[in-house]
Amino acid sequence: MWNELYQKLNNSDREEFRRLLNLLLSRTFIIRDVYDSREGMMKINPEYRFVERNYELFIDYLSYAGWILQKDGNYGVIALGNEYEYNRLRLDKNTTLILYTLRLIFEEEREKVSLRNEILTTTGQMVHKMITLGITAKKPSDKDLADGLRQLSRHNIIEKIEGRWEQADTKLLILPSILFVITNEKISRMYETLVNGENVETDNGKENDSEDDLVIRGDDVL
Repeated sequence: MWNELYQKLNNSDREEFRRLLNLLLSRTFIIRDVYDSREGMMKINPEYRFVERNYELFIDYLSYAGWILQKDGNYGVIALGNEYEYNRLRLDKNTTLILYTLRLIFEEEREKVSLRNEILTTTGQMVHKMITLGITAKKPSDKDLADGLRQLSRHNIIEKIEGRWEQADTKLLILPSILFVITNEKISRMYETLVNGENVETDNGKENDSEDDLVIRGDDVL
């Protein structure tokens, strides 16, 4: 039972347990390997290690409210899902298109970088990819770019290295958590759409509002 495990924690660890519970509920993912801007290098995230050490406690506690916690040690991702429909987090169309583009870049580039789970790109490269593949007809506005990228960052799907979100040379780390948002099946469907010459943004002149494509967490996350 979770309360027995909780009682074994010291006061400092109890406070960290409460803090990280709230972090998971608000951000969905905790990533093992994060960029340390002060040292300019990737480092192990102590928050990931804490959850890993107390994994059974987190699982037991969250299960009472219908939350599901899963850990992928290969990619270094701890992900929160939910059994019910009430806590599904949806993205708007602009953020969804950005997310799909980043997933495509991740899929292409990770074959070249076999020793790392995260992929480095820039806002400019992402926009170029969107236009080249017909994901969007023109460059999104600076506001749409900033809003979409910022939301993905809040949920630990990307991490900004430096610069303003909308600037072309801003460096972005695409984190492996993106694999748990857009599955291989979904990305394959997108490839088929692009190969067939269809515009991902529209379908017979109408926006594609498929719920299956807009959920970032809920019962489809993992």
